[in-house]
Amino acid sequence: MRLSLEQAKMLCRAAAIGAGASEATAGALAAASVSAEAEGRSALGLSHFIDYLEAMVAGRLDGKAEPAISRPALAVFLSDARKGAAHTGFDLAFYDLVKAAKLFGVAVFSQKNAYTCGALGYFTNRLARQGLVALAATNGPALLAGSGGAKPVYCTNPLSFAAPAGDGPPLLIDQASSATAFVNIRKAARDGQEIPEGWAVDAEGNPTTDPAAAMKGALLAFGGERGANIALMVEVLAAGLTGANWSLDAPSFMAGTENPGTGLFVLAIEPKLLDARFEQRMRDQIERLGAGYGVYVPGAGKAEAAARAAAVGLDVPTEVVKRISDFAERRPPAS
Repeated sequence: MRLSLEQAKMLCRAAAIGAGASEATAGALAAASVSAEAEGRSALGLSHFIDYLEAMVAGRLDGKAEPAISRPALAVFLSDARKGAAHTGFDLAFYDLVKAAKLFGVAVFSQKNAYTCGALGYFTNRLARQGLVALAATNGPALLAGSGGAKPVYCTNPLSFAAPAGDGPPLLIDQASSATAFVNIRKAARDGQEIPEGWAVDAEGNPTTDPAAAMKGALLAFGGERGANIALMVEVLAAGLTGANWSLDAPSFMAGTENPGTGLFVLAIEPKLLDARFEQRMRDQIERLGAGYGVYVPGAGKAEAAARAAAVGLDVPTEVVKRISDFAERRPPAS
């Protein structure tokens, strides 16, 4: 089915409210999920939005949670998501975070006790579009084997980096520490497809191309021990600094009634205080790398896909629309 971006957001908001979300959380989850879908990241878009809906109904995600935000220092924002969505607290602090970064040169958002955050680039991209350089890290339940091991000890532990680039789209890097995102393994299992070698091991630690066996075993880091070291670094930023659950201690985000209690760490930097010409120099460098050296610079493709989606809408599988609509029908009538 083809939906405009506004239609998709309205449907998702209604579904989230039907599943038990507050207006704030419904709007935050809808915006993030539709953004991922528009950028061509369907595995983290509307099909993943169903995970949020099911988690709210099961109790893993408190859709009505009100984040508690404090500022132990003027440039530091601490958020306790209180078993709610990761996006709600970030939305609540966003404009103050931007102001603090522009005033002090740097600001930090640190959050614990949240459900998993989906596309991490959503957070850094928003800051880059405010003229800030941003770095973000998040964790979740253990899915990824550590260096030298075969049992899951980290989540896929993504890291995202974004930087403004003049009048063009921001540079936007968003990648997992694993060889692939967990949602890709799950999708392959649902579609009955094999996964490439090097993505995962089974429960006995043997290499596997069977996604079902991979989901019972462990994902593998990209680049071997180097990727595993990145996963550990992300774990320290996202769980250690924030006070969130270590991945080993995080309950599943797919089953049960317990919130995974994950962390989100975001660093925002005002580049103009370091180099007044930063944005133009970024734009010139991106164009030089692409045109002169054939380098693929991440960010432009997602921006182009989002622009197309804004113009012509989203093509969403009918089954996904139906499942979301089922939750929307639970929404209480307006008084």
